[in-house]
Amino acid sequence: MRNGHGSGLRGGREREGAVRWAVAVTAEGTALLCPVDGRGRAAGPVEAEPDAARAVAERTASGSVTRWVWRSTGQVYPRLLETGVRVERCHDTEACEALLLGHEGRWGEPRSLAAAWARLHRAPVPDDPPLPAADQQPSLFAPGPVPLPRGTDPLAALLEVYADQLRRVEEAGHPERMRLLLAAESAGTLVAAELNRTGVPWRADVHRELLRELLGESYPGGEPARLAQLAEEVSRAFGPGVRVRPDLPADVVRAFARAGIRLPSTRAWELRKVDHPAVAPLLRYKTLYRLHTAHGRSWLRTWVREGRFRPEYVPGGSVTGRWTSNGGGALQIPRVVRRAVTADPGWRLVVADAAQMEPRVLAAVSRDRGLMEVAGSGRDMYSVLSDRAFGGDRNRAKLALLGAVYGQTSGDGLRHLADLRRRYPAAVAYVDEAARAGEEGRLVRTWLGRTCPPSAAGDADFGDGGIDPPETDAQGPAGSAARARGRFTRNFVVQGSGADWMLLVLAALRQSLAGMCAELVFFQHDEVIVHCPAQEAGAVADAVRAAGERAAVAAFGEIPVRFPFTTAVVECYADAK
Repeated sequence: MRNGHGSGLRGGREREGAVRWAVAVTAEGTALLCPVDGRGRAAGPVEAEPDAARAVAERTASGSVTRWVWRSTGQVYPRLLETGVRVERCHDTEACEALLLGHEGRWGEPRSLAAAWARLHRAPVPDDPPLPAADQQPSLFAPGPVPLPRGTDPLAALLEVYADQLRRVEEAGHPERMRLLLAAESAGTLVAAELNRTGVPWRADVHRELLRELLGESYPGGEPARLAQLAEEVSRAFGPGVRVRPDLPADVVRAFARAGIRLPSTRAWELRKVDHPAVAPLLRYKTLYRLHTAHGRSWLRTWVREGRFRPEYVPGGSVTGRWTSNGGGALQIPRVVRRAVTADPGWRLVVADAAQMEPRVLAAVSRDRGLMEVAGSGRDMYSVLSDRAFGGDRNRAKLALLGAVYGQTSGDGLRHLADLRRRYPAAVAYVDEAARAGEEGRLVRTWLGRTCPPSAAGDADFGDGGIDPPETDAQGPAGSAARARGRFTRNFVVQGSGADWMLLVLAALRQSLAGMCAELVFFQHDEVIVHCPAQEAGAVADAVRAAGERAAVAAFGEIPVRFPFTTAVVECYADAK
């Protein structure tokens, strides 16, 4: 479906027969609903219903598509899912407010409906509630919405803010792209709520067995037997009577110092440089300790229920638009733990990841004709690139292309970048300009319009996406900060555009799976997992590939760049790679 018709990926515009409804819930739990026109105004009488789920279900007419306008998917949709109500589209007002604020250079201002309404009325703007800690355990009581002022009609406030958002979209530099971004972000909130409810198939018995195999027996109040054994080996390596706590970096550094070895840190790559008998057991300890603390028996009790791992995804949790999670480590499942991710009997896991996503995104957003040709060849990008510009050296071609994206411009990286610049000038110029804009404190946007925070507002997030910490230079702290932001924005325009494209992939895939038994159960950055009956696996793999194509056309238009997915149909996640 090359033109995107019927896909829900056309800038957020409704297809023929589609309708919009707004729904708000009062403090007493009554649902207020009304149809909405294209300018965000009420298009019919307001109706009050005691049961929001039933009201939404009744107004999702068969044969048409309803886009629901509400304050926040996370506050409304989980309750609907509990009663079996599935929504095809929505406009998440609070998620969209965050994007629009960023686009206007006001990144980080409160995004709640109450805050947006207060800005319209020049009233005091309430703060957003604090975000949960990344490692917090699941709670029965999620934070409630920021309340509107007493006596304010919640539906009237919702419509007022929604109409203002539609107006602001039209004032954006590329309104069609911004409409698409808001639609994609809202679709992502639906996917996240459904993923949170569905969970990842997880064999707790397999998990417990691998923990017993790797960590040994565990005793109340003490560390597992294998960790205790390795800790003893580390201590013995430093001499008789020496006691070292491998889980305390300062203790390890002091022990090496007493042995005459200066250790800058206890990172694995630093330890591997050292010739000492404590290194081998210490590295093994660190690996197993990470498993014990991040995915050990406590994690299993907390996060796996009824045969499913149930994390809490946070759409757009990072500056680049990539998702994060509140606890559970959903986006960092170690390879060894993947043995526990097993399909139900008679079912399969279709594991799909976007092949070489960031280089392909760079080709698409830079419109470099040569690089677009490479990305549209149907072959491995780095191999094609190496044949054309790097004398057949695939590794050199890969380093050059990723170096351009990540700003690795010293040593060999500088020479590789010069080779790339001669052959693909528009691509390198695109990320160079993004870096320059970042250093100068200008706003930098993804292809669809997601905006990097101005100046120092997002400095804490500059590590996102594998970017190295800023280096000091002759310009002093201010120069270092500018340089660090430039490196971040160089990557942001590519990684962020890739994250936006993946949202469109999720939206298209979700629609394709709606008529199947298949269920989308996992998503991280450029990878999805679908759990499906064995007989649906082929159709699911086709749906993933088609979703990638539809998303590419919707986001970047009719260009020769292709975004293939590598898919594997397996019974166990660990067998996918």
